[in-house]
Amino acid sequence: MEVHNYINGVMSPSISGQTLPLYNPSNGQQYATAPNSSADDVESAIQSAKKAFPTWSSLPTQERSRYLNKIADLIDQNHEKLAIAESLDNGKPLWLAKRVDIPRASANFRFFAHAITQFSTEAHEMTDAINYTLRQPLGVVSCISPWNLPLYLLSWKIAPALASGNTVVAKPSEVTPLTAHLLSELCIEAQLPPGVLNIVHGYGDQVGPTLTSHEDVKAISFTGSTRVGKEIAQVAASHIKKVSLEMGGKNPNIIFADCDFREMLSNTIRSSFANQGQICLCGSRIYVERSIYYDFKKHFVEVTEKQIVGPPRNDNSKFGAIVSEAHYKKILSYIELAKEEGGQILTGGHSVHPPGYESGWYIAPTIIEGLDNNCRTNQEEIFGPVCTIIPFDTEEEAIALANGTKYGLSASLWTQNISRAHRMAKKLEAGIVWINCWLHRDLRTPFGGVKESGVGREGGLDALRFFTEPKNVCVKYQ
Repeated sequence: MEVHNYINGVMSPSISGQTLPLYNPSNGQQYATAPNSSADDVESAIQSAKKAFPTWSSLPTQERSRYLNKIADLIDQNHEKLAIAESLDNGKPLWLAKRVDIPRASANFRFFAHAITQFSTEAHEMTDAINYTLRQPLGVVSCISPWNLPLYLLSWKIAPALASGNTVVAKPSEVTPLTAHLLSELCIEAQLPPGVLNIVHGYGDQVGPTLTSHEDVKAISFTGSTRVGKEIAQVAASHIKKVSLEMGGKNPNIIFADCDFREMLSNTIRSSFANQGQICLCGSRIYVERSIYYDFKKHFVEVTEKQIVGPPRNDNSKFGAIVSEAHYKKILSYIELAKEEGGQILTGGHSVHPPGYESGWYIAPTIIEGLDNNCRTNQEEIFGPVCTIIPFDTEEEAIALANGTKYGLSASLWTQNISRAHRMAKKLEAGIVWINCWLHRDLRTPFGGVKESGVGREGGLDALRFFTEPKNVCVKYQ
């Protein structure tokens, strides 16, 4: 299989003809190639987007909405094909891609197709004049998405950008480009005008500099590591570009004794290990009130050990493969670090070799206790099926532990005490706080982090505001 760039409405290889390999995480084997693009490919995509902008931005809102709805319809019609591709490329269980990733990608397009038709602006009346606000598209924007939720997060960026009237140059992760390639084909089928959306594949260090620094790129929306996000922020600042950064997380899960234990336990399994722990919102630091700590530990370990790690196509596989060999080795290295720091492995802590898939990259869900909150294992983002558990005694201690990292993306809180829930939600340093739930999302709400977890917000009207520029118009009465 060959993945291609999508530039000016046409599928094509890189200008140089160079390719990069794509690997199937379930068996470690190469299954395809993708363009190893360069600055020349990005330049071509930017010029294509620039040429398309005047016509696309001047289309009636309802017409842009129609295109996005058509793409959503095609995603729904190709649900099975896209899910299989996402599972193959990423290593996640096929049932998960069917249930979450592909439906959410469709929902993203459909949500913003309708949201843009409801997007209103303000008017401010004076005694002798009236002010009104125009919100106009920016121009060409860059959308850079990660490998953990490939189509899900790519659509989360490009849908509001296109709905707002911008033209887009998108870069999916070079590790998981397959569904972006298939989305390109769907855009052609939807007859999206050439140049409105362009997708360039390749290594970040080769295409990223042009994608972020080019004078014709007016804004950058990025989801990925804090390290890369900081680099993009520096580039954006030097070129005075709008930037939205959703970066790393080291999210706390705080469990009080008065929680609904059964509901909490079920959700804690999900929040710790879903998608092999490769979700920026996973709760990798679990803090448990001391009075239920040992009971929690016992049940958490028992339930975790019943989870099946196996090939993504197997219906009974609860967890699939790690996305790449490099990431697989990184996660295992952190498990070894945890041992060196004095952590005790309660379960997991090792690779898994399913029969027939011995060369795949699988890791057993891992629970660690006995670590100090300030150790590297509890401070650095592992982004894998690894969590730590620590007891606490007071609400104040729980807050201090939860806030004790440089990150602040999300937090989960389990308690039946409504006053405590509101009180702690206000004190937690996080962009998102879930109370008695996890990953319960409403697309209208602002999404993003604080501290080194991000700058800006995505979702709902916040996304439409980011991808537009406000202009005040003052009309004095005659």
